[in-house]
Amino acid sequence: MANPKLFTHPCIHRYEGNPVMTCKDVPYPSTLVFNAGVIRYQGRYAMTFRNDYEHISQAKFAGTNIGLAFSDDGIHWKVEPQPVFALQDKEIVRAYDPRLTDVEGQIYMTFAVDTRHGVCGGIAKTDDLHHYEMVSLSVPDNRNMVLFPERVNGMYMRLERPMPVYSRGRDQFDIWISESPDLVHWGNPHLLLAVEDFPFANDKIGPGAPPLRTDAGWLIFTHTVDIDPTRGKNGWEDRWIKRYCIAVALLDLNEPWKVLGYSKVPLLAPETDYETTIGFRTNVVFPTAALRMDDNIIRIYYGAADTVIAFAEAREEDLIQLCLKDE
Repeated sequence: MANPKLFTHPCIHRYEGNPVMTCKDVPYPSTLVFNAGVIRYQGRYAMTFRNDYEHISQAKFAGTNIGLAFSDDGIHWKVEPQPVFALQDKEIVRAYDPRLTDVEGQIYMTFAVDTRHGVCGGIAKTDDLHHYEMVSLSVPDNRNMVLFPERVNGMYMRLERPMPVYSRGRDQFDIWISESPDLVHWGNPHLLLAVEDFPFANDKIGPGAPPLRTDAGWLIFTHTVDIDPTRGKNGWEDRWIKRYCIAVALLDLNEPWKVLGYSKVPLLAPETDYETTIGFRTNVVFPTAALRMDDNIIRIYYGAADTVIAFAEAREEDLIQLCLKDE
């Protein structure tokens, strides 16, 4: 049975000049540029992005690294001459999907790490965005980790997506929250949001952008995934039947494991040509950064079709109200 068509909520608006970065902007081998962390840095905007290069066939590429770019306006970007981060040894296959968070003056990058024995979540710190020191690496299988920009009750907090294939069934992955005194030792986990909480998800959900503090609570942006076996081929692979949307939720400021509300409809659904028809895996919008702009406008950067980087904007109060609506 085909899943229903989903629509973007009217409170959010895509930038008319999307996408804001493609592989053509990268001065070294590049095929796909997506899933970027973005922060303000020394009076400018800074972005670390996933770069897959030299497509071989289907979902195979010669390699993946993480690039760095700067911008004066968050729209027009200049990519640094070389990648800034890559992990590979006998056990580690690649690092990808970076998120950037300024935690009380220290910049951290979280990212996924494919190893030969499972996927892990990594945390590294940096003082200049060019050089990184590993802080911690989770056990398999866990990924999509994002850090809160400040400690809560003296503890660092992170959202994460464990991948319990045996206990929940294939893909039924949810969002959890855990805490740490030092960013190395993590515990006290709580289930935060489950797949079944979102009427438009039937496969998995996960953290997207690092949380954004508001007076009403922590705004978080998640990806939600539904599967429709009738979709068939969508993109470069023989079969791609998933659709990724963006949702928003609101957490308590002092007890962020308490959910105050979440959107019952998508905030952003794939609709444009660069999201639905052009790209590696179409029907994908994947949030990776959220920044407060002037006049309480929230800018959400997202990967589109696993191929390019785009952004959309909404008013903070509209996002909060969307979380608190019953429908």
